[in-house]
Formats: sequence, C-alpha cells, structure tokens
Amino acid sequence: MRLIVVLFLFISSSGFGQWKDYMISVRGDTLNRVDLKGLKQGPWIIKVPDLRGERGYEAEGYFENDLKEGIWKKYSLQGVKIAEENYRWGKLNGTQQYFTYNGGLEREERWRAIDPANAYDTVPVYDLKDPSKILSRVVVKNEGVAMKHGKWIYYDPRSGRLEATEYYVMNKLQTEDESLLGDDDIRPIEITKGKQVSDSLRRANDPALLKIKEYEKENSGKKKIKVRDGNTGNLPEP
Repeated sequence: MRLIVVLFLFISSSGFGQWKDYMISVRGDTLNRVDLKGLKQGPWIIKVPDLRGERGYEAEGYFENDLKEGIWKKYSLQGVKIAEENYRWGKLNGTQQYFTYNGGLEREERWRAIDPANAYDTVPVYDLKDPSKILSRVVVKNEGVAMKHGKWIYYDPRSGRLEATEYYVMNKLQTEDESLLGDDDIRPIEITKGKQVSDSLRRANDPALLKIKEYEKENSGKKKIKVRDGNTGNLPEP
C-alpha cells in the first residue's frame, strides 16, 4: 500500500513538474497552466472585474502555445452568457455570437483567420442571390489579424426578430451590385427587406446630424455660419 502511495506521488509530481505555474479547480482539474517556456497551455479561466464603468466578465477556453484556440465562452459576473467565440491561431475564426446581459441574442458575426505560415490567402466572392455561384476570387495579404468574412446578422434581443444583415469579404462590405466597400467608402444601404445595414446608415439617421444638414441647406448661399455639432473644440468664430 505504501508503495502505491509513493508511486502516485511520483506520477503527480512528474505531471505538475512540466508547468511553471498552474491552479487547481474545486473539481481537481489543472487550470491556467503555464509551461516552462512561459506559454499558456490547456484550459484557462480569465476573470476581469468591473472597472471604470465597464462591466466585468469571466471567460473560459483553451490555449495552445499562448494562443487562444477553439471555443471560448464569456459570462457576466452574474453567470449570464454574453459571448461565444471561436478562435484559430489566436484570432477570431468562424461564427461568433454575442448576447445582452439579459441573455438575448444580439448579433452573429463571421470572421476568417489566416494561417500565420501563409503570406497571402485567396478567398471566393459569392453571389448574394445564389450562394453556390462564385463571382470572383480575392487575394489578400496576411496582416496578422482576423478579418470580417461572411454573413453578419443583427437581431432584436427581446423578440429574436431578424433586424438586418451584412455580407463581408475579407473586411470589405459586399453589396448587391457585386462591389466591395472598405470602411472609408461605406454608403447607406436599404434595409426594408432584411437587406444590408452599415454604420454609415445609422449615422445618416442621427437626429442631431440631420438637423445640422437641414440648417445648412436652408442657409445655403448666405454668409457662412458654422454650426456646433457637439464636438469639443468646434466653437463658432466671434
């Protein structure tokens, strides 16, 4: 019996000896492992407290050689799931889901990570009306970051009703006329039939900005008058 106990202790110390740091959960699982090279490995739990008005959260998932890999789930400090993300090579990849602090599904995002071993990647551009049809192929340089790629869906978190969709091809918004728009040239798009929506559309419908545009239109041709838009430092000339 004594031999068995000694053997068990030897195996345990040998197993933990490969970690520079770790913690033991209440169920006896080894978590938050850091190997002898200082790299995070295996299952991890990360806790972030409330800070400067930002809500805290708790995230759980896996690390491989210091990079997030696979499914990561994020919870509020009250235990409500607020996000479920997928990682590859430490970057967002595939479908991501984000929820409100009441648990309602708010949006679904789709991202694509590029293998760090590849300098470039080639992706197809599909027809929005016929997803089986490839319109063209896009070659992108590996910038070391994940890119928006695929269908983004926005929901009313209270009713679950679909509100709008966007289609991205490697960080560029795809429109129905087959063009791809970058962040600098995104223009408003009709959403009355579940079509795409962009941040520029939301800005275009901002009441304050609409009021400023209306004022400028009424005073066109007159002596130029600067209008304050709420931004600091933009005071009218004396």
